[in-house]
Amino acid sequence: MDKPDTLAAAKAMPVDVNRCSDTPPPPSPSGRRGVVNLLATRRFAPFFWTQFLGALNDNIFKNALMLLIAFQAGQTLALAPDVVVNLAAGLFILPFFLFSATAGQITDKTEKSVLIRRIKMAEVLIMTVAAIAFWTDSRGILLGLLFLMGTQSAFFGPVKYSIMPDHLESHEIVGGNALVEMGTFVAILMGTMGGGILIQTTHGPRITATVVVGIALAGWLASRRIPAAAAHAPNLEIHWNIVGQTMKMLRDARRERPIFLSILGISWFWFLGAVYLTQLPGFTRDVLRGGESLVTLLLTLFSVGVGVGSLLCERLSDKKVELGLVPLGSFGLSLFSLDLFWACRLPAVDGLMTLQQFLHHPGAFRLMGDFILIGVSGGLYIVPLFALLQTRSHPRVRARVIAANNVMNALFMVLAAIAGAFLLGVAGISIPLFFLFLALANAAVAIYIYTLVPEFAMRFLVWAVTHAMYRFRHRDLDRIPETGPVVLVCNHVSYMDALLIIGACRRPVRFVIDARIYRMRLLNFIFRTAGAIPVASGRDDPVMLKQAFDAISAALAAGEAVCIFPEGHLTRDGDVDRFRPGIERMIARDPVPVVPLALKGLWGSFFSHRNGRA
Repeated sequence: MDKPDTLAAAKAMPVDVNRCSDTPPPPSPSGRRGVVNLLATRRFAPFFWTQFLGALNDNIFKNALMLLIAFQAGQTLALAPDVVVNLAAGLFILPFFLFSATAGQITDKTEKSVLIRRIKMAEVLIMTVAAIAFWTDSRGILLGLLFLMGTQSAFFGPVKYSIMPDHLESHEIVGGNALVEMGTFVAILMGTMGGGILIQTTHGPRITATVVVGIALAGWLASRRIPAAAAHAPNLEIHWNIVGQTMKMLRDARRERPIFLSILGISWFWFLGAVYLTQLPGFTRDVLRGGESLVTLLLTLFSVGVGVGSLLCERLSDKKVELGLVPLGSFGLSLFSLDLFWACRLPAVDGLMTLQQFLHHPGAFRLMGDFILIGVSGGLYIVPLFALLQTRSHPRVRARVIAANNVMNALFMVLAAIAGAFLLGVAGISIPLFFLFLALANAAVAIYIYTLVPEFAMRFLVWAVTHAMYRFRHRDLDRIPETGPVVLVCNHVSYMDALLIIGACRRPVRFVIDARIYRMRLLNFIFRTAGAIPVASGRDDPVMLKQAFDAISAALAAGEAVCIFPEGHLTRDGDVDRFRPGIERMIARDPVPVVPLALKGLWGSFFSHRNGRA
């Protein structure tokens, strides 16, 4: 095919179906800049650096304190180091259970930029007290401050994700999430390494104290430039019953099955991430026979992989929430976890290898590739799920939905610790076998979720088919209204037309499809899952025809987008044929905006009528 297949949209308008203009619409001004350019905009850059510096500070403080406790806890605390380390981890995660419900309510009620500045000022105060505790070697106070840092993070979580839809266009949501996820994992990596380096230097506690206060101040200064974001529920009454509100919040999230299962999917990702990050030191020491430098390398590869996967997700999704990438990411998580199980059998050595010695082993680069690709798969998996939470939850309750997600994330991370302790400590399995168990469990979880919500599998099939068979591009699709009823009318060139439109549009589209095509194998699953409306002629099946127009009217009344091919059949010669009266009947019954679409480049493809029957 000489030209790529193209889909173009004209402005929404009342349409005279008997006239067609040959004048092309002007190009759309939006959606053309790369995702990294968001970092040059005031509506995103200050927020990005605020959350990046917050995540960095959390991890520097937490890891510095963990090392301080692990090696010197016995000097000042009457507890074993292992007990104190686990106590510290619990103190940091406990606030997510206690305060997420309250944080979600406050975020929905409050103007978000002001709330962020208050949260960042709380971080400055906490880190100032932490600096004094570091200087005075007050380990008990530092443990208490870890609880306060967890509280600050619990309040920042809902506002962090709920403010992005207020400042970003719909085509920027995926890119914004990609940058946030990339920044978060880079911050975790830098904080993990930085905390260990700082605390072990000469006068380590004092240097760490200075750094954490400086980063907190930098985050607060960045937050001062975040633009205002209006409160979506200013009259919301705050309920302070922690247990009752948490349970209510989770019940409310369960009412929308795709949203709740997305929460479960995100939580499962954090379960996997917690296991990998927790077991990485032991895996490196006991299985790979490597030292601390190898732990750092593998952690770096995993974090870089998540960043690459997040940015790749933005590119592959073509600036829309592409749920089809979620199955691709989950498949990669299982595949490369399985390969990690097979690849970790390196030759036995005496003592621990240096990084240089490890790199000389034949299987080293395969194992490193597995860590990168597990991270890439995680990025492809997690970004669309976060974007779905933001775009499908109502603005009035968006922060509470994200707060429910944070509670579930914390719960799954606790379950990860319990699973690791039981399977490795009680059951006595090896770490590679634990990774094998995770790979198989991930496949089972994926199949379960995609069975309950077939939209994920449907979008994956559409994405795979359209990207494998066509070089496809589109323009001016921002002219399709993001919300509200709309009728899309498009020329009909091939059997793939509906799939290409499903894959290109940023909002769900319901198609009016010839009943014979609707019943075709494979396509039936896609059309049924997408809510397509089968139709037949009045001569063939007048009852189905009436049911189809009733379903179309109900869909438009519900504010949905409906697409029809008004010619009623595939073109036989490549030209647009006469419109059937169905489109006029639809608009007469429900006078809603109409957006004409034009498909080009498909005539002559395998699924068109050129050179005979498709």
